[in-house]
Amino acid sequence: MIRLALLLILAGAPALAETVVAARTIRAQEIVGPDDVLIRDVVITGGISDPALVVGQEARIALYAGRPVRPGDVGPPAIVDRNAIVPLVYAQGGLMIRTEGRALDRAGPGDVIRVMNLASRTTVTATIAPDGAAFVRP
Repeated sequence: MIRLALLLILAGAPALAETVVAARTIRAQEIVGPDDVLIRDVVITGGISDPALVVGQEARIALYAGRPVRPGDVGPPAIVDRNAIVPLVYAQGGLMIRTEGRALDRAGPGDVIRVMNLASRTTVTATIAPDGAAFVRP
């Protein structure tokens, strides 16, 4: 009976998995290079296990040496800076309205940010396209 209990305890232990950790302290808004990350055999819930998902991405927050990298810590490099003038587009059905807006946050493709319409001074929520245009959600 004791052997069975010991076997169940050992079988239930978590297996070690590979996790990507920062090799050095990486500042926010810095592009992560291949020499900036290491693979460690540690159990980290929510950590990234594939270094290809991290290399070439921009650090959204400071990544400290030896700490695991999580999916929300990195993202695509920003193509729109805060206070940049961007094309603001609203399209639904056959209607398309284009104007200029001011980005109120820094963002990469696919990020959702606030943009101020320069004509009306209204703040809207928009998704950044790969070309840097901000598309307003209908």
